[in-house]
Amino acid sequence: MSESAEQLAVNVLVLGAGPGGYVAAIRAAQLGQTVAIVEREYWGGVCLNVGCIPTKVLLRHAEVAALVSRHAKAFGLPDGVTADFRAAHERSRSVAEGRIKGVHYLMKKNGIRQFAGTGTFTSDTSLTVTTADGPIADITFDHAIIATGSEIRNLPGVDLGARVTGYIEVVLSETMPDSLVVIGAGPIGIEFACVAASFGSNVTVLEYQDRILPAEDVDVSAELAKALKKLGVTVVTGARVVSASDTESGAHVTYDTAAGETTEIDTDHVLVAVGFSPRLEGYGLDATGVAVTDSGAIDVDAQLRTSVPHIFAIGDVTGKLALAHVAEAQGIVAAEVIGAASTRVMGDYRDMPRAVYSSPQVASFGLTEAQAREELGDVLVASFPFVANGKAHAVGETAGFVKLIANPTTRTLVGGHLVGPDVSELLPELTLAAGTGTTIDDLIHNVHAHPTLSESLQEAFHGLAGHVINF
Repeated sequence: MSESAEQLAVNVLVLGAGPGGYVAAIRAAQLGQTVAIVEREYWGGVCLNVGCIPTKVLLRHAEVAALVSRHAKAFGLPDGVTADFRAAHERSRSVAEGRIKGVHYLMKKNGIRQFAGTGTFTSDTSLTVTTADGPIADITFDHAIIATGSEIRNLPGVDLGARVTGYIEVVLSETMPDSLVVIGAGPIGIEFACVAASFGSNVTVLEYQDRILPAEDVDVSAELAKALKKLGVTVVTGARVVSASDTESGAHVTYDTAAGETTEIDTDHVLVAVGFSPRLEGYGLDATGVAVTDSGAIDVDAQLRTSVPHIFAIGDVTGKLALAHVAEAQGIVAAEVIGAASTRVMGDYRDMPRAVYSSPQVASFGLTEAQAREELGDVLVASFPFVANGKAHAVGETAGFVKLIANPTTRTLVGGHLVGPDVSELLPELTLAAGTGTTIDDLIHNVHAHPTLSESLQEAFHGLAGHVINF
C-alpha cells in the first residue's frame, strides 16, 4: 500500500473496460453497488478502439467500393470510380474516438470511478492501480469482475515484425498494402481479406483446415469461398505455414500444401489471424487464488463465478466464446448475480449469435447440420436462396441463402446459417425463437414486411414445415 495513492473501498471492482467490463460496471451501478473500473489501455476495449467498430467502418467503405466496382453500369454510375483508403481510415478513427468518449460519459453518468492504469491484485480483496509515475490507487472490494480480454495467438516459425503483424497494426495503418497474405481463414482473417481486396489489394488467404470458416456449416464455407473468388481473393486450404518474416521490401512466407509441396510468397504485408489466447499475465492473478484451466483460461461456472466465490470473470479471459456481445451478456449476468437481482445462468454458448462481416456477410447460431445430425439423428433442414428474394434483387445483392435446422420431435429451431446481405441483422428473430422454444408451426404465421430480406426467414420457416412458397 502506497501512502501517496488514493485509498478507496467499493462493492464491485471491475478490471478491464472492454465491452464486458464497462457493461458489467454499469449494470452493477444500476443495482445500487459502488463501483470502480480500471483500464490500462483501451477504454471500450479492443472492440471500440481497434476491433469491432473501426473495422466495420472499413468494411462499410469496402462494401461501397465493391458495390460501385461491380454494379457501376447497373446503377448508372461512371466507370473507374475508386475509393480512397485514407479517407476510410480517417473515418474509422473518428467513429472509434466518438464511441470511446461515449464509454467515459456512461461511466460518469452512472457514478462509476474510473482509473487509467494497470490494475494488479495484491490479495483476493485488494488491488493497486499503477501508472508510469507510480501507484495512484489502492482499492479494496467486496466483489471483483475480471474482464482483461485476450491477445493474439501466433504460430511457430512466424516472426512478428513491421510487416508481419496482427490485426491491430492493419487497422491503424493509413495505407492498404498492394499485396497481403492472411494466415488464417477464421472471421478476422476473412473480414480483412474482404476489406483489402475491395480496396484493390492482391490478397492470398492461407488456411490449415480443408475449408475457410471451418467452425461454420459446410454449406456456408462453400458459398463464401465462391464469393471470395469473385472478389479476387486467392484461398489456399490445407496450407501449413512453415515460416513468415520481414524482408527489406516486405515479407516472405513459406508454406506446405496439402499435397506436400513447399511454396513461397513474397508480399507487402502478412496478417496473422489464427485466434486468441486469454490475457492473464501482469494482473497479479496468483494473489487471488483464482483457478485457471489447462487451456489457460479463467475457470468459471454458469454464473461466471471463479474458484474464489466473490470474484467473477467475463469475456475472452474465460475462453468461452471470444465475441463482444457474449462478454456483454456475461457482464450483465455477473453484475446481477452480485447484486442478487437474478439467478440467471449462461446457457449453451453454441446458441449465441455469431457473425462474420465479410462480403457477403455470414451469420449463424446453434448447431451446424453435421452437429445436429450427430446429436439428434434425424433433423429438418430447409434452405432458401436470396436469388429468390425480391429485396435482394432490388439492392443488387443476390448471393447467399438462409439455412435453418430444426428438431423434428419438438419442431423447434436448433441452428441457423445465413450468407447474404446484412444477414447479421436477421439473427435476433432466430435466436429468440430458439431460446423461447417457438415452434415451426408458430413461426410460419409470423408476417414479415414486403419487400424485405427477412422474408427469406419466413420462406425457410415454410420450408421446414414442408411447403416453401416462393422457391
